[in-house]
Amino acid sequence: MKVLNIVETAYRATLEEQDDTILWLSQSFQDAGVDISILLRGNAVNYLVKEQKPFNLHFGTWKQTQPPELDRDLEIMIDKDISVYAVAEDIQERALLQERLIDGVSLIEKSQVAQLFEQFEYVWHW
Repeated sequence: MKVLNIVETAYRATLEEQDDTILWLSQSFQDAGVDISILLRGNAVNYLVKEQKPFNLHFGTWKQTQPPELDRDLEIMIDKDISVYAVAEDIQERALLQERLIDGVSLIEKSQVAQLFEQFEYVWHW
């Protein structure tokens, strides 16, 4: 099974989770033998910025000790041969500099998204 996961809404966080659920789910599917790829578009292209350092969150004596590292999660996925695509215009609209983005991501134009869909049996949009 060949699946494209589209991630458009950026991670908004909860106190319990340290990861974007769909990125975690995608890795789990790939570990189970699904041929999975990721397309980042909209605000989710911000995941591509290297070395983001989330601020320290704490409430009273409780402290979040493992904040999300979405750029690192994507690098791990790329190392596991999960293809990661991103819409170039969404990156440009957010003024993200190419040298600040992680390596190994395939940039595509908005006009190429439909062609990308044709390469997959299933397209899931989150």
